[in-house]
Amino acid sequence: MITYEYPFNERIRTYLRLENLFRRLLDLVARDEALDHHYALASLFEVMDVGARADLKADVLRDLDRQKQVLNGYRGNPSIAQAVLDEVLQQIEHCHNQLASLTGKAGHHLTENDWLMSIRSRIGIPGGTCAFDLPAYYAWQHETGEQRRADLQGWIATLTPLADAISLLLSLLRDSGVAQKVMASGGQYQQPLPQGRTFQLLRLSIDPALGLIPEISGNRLIVSIRLMQLQDDDRLHASNQDAAFDLTLCS
Repeated sequence: MITYEYPFNERIRTYLRLENLFRRLLDLVARDEALDHHYALASLFEVMDVGARADLKADVLRDLDRQKQVLNGYRGNPSIAQAVLDEVLQQIEHCHNQLASLTGKAGHHLTENDWLMSIRSRIGIPGGTCAFDLPAYYAWQHETGEQRRADLQGWIATLTPLADAISLLLSLLRDSGVAQKVMASGGQYQQPLPQGRTFQLLRLSIDPALGLIPEISGNRLIVSIRLMQLQDDDRLHASNQDAAFDLTLCS
């Protein structure tokens, strides 16, 4: 199954973008080739760009506090495993403390590294990191994979508290929903959203063998899904076939 996600607000959209960037960054850092570490640096700078929003840290801390209050309400509930509940609450507390101890925006300390910032200023220019432009960076690329990885891990360490907090929040959000099997008739599906509830994330899981790609739109009142198909002209066309998929609304 392929799972697509659709955020209902800008805050969750930012969380998903950062989660994707952190996942890519860690995957690239674990490799040995200089080219992989080049794109790891590019991903690191993307994290800094996305995380530059002034209120991001406050939003994450506020969401951690909200989750803590919600989960504390389950204490004493006989249908809840208290040991698991305590473990999750400890994770929330740890993430909150680690993130709260950081000063400034995501990657703020990295902006004081002139060598890194010289690469950041040129990495978005086509061919802008050639040896004649950045000889010091070219020399770094000829270090051993272990040395480059150690450097990258040191720079990433300043962003780890944010990555851990966002990963935990999104995990809790995804776990809050219950999947339901639905049918798109003629490639179209609409579902009114219940009033009085605020959903933050939609998850759609569909069998890749169907060759269908969902286009999702939604607001606080309704969700609309149109199934598309990539045709021989390399364009997406609306499908008119009936197809089943799993839909999860997370709040």
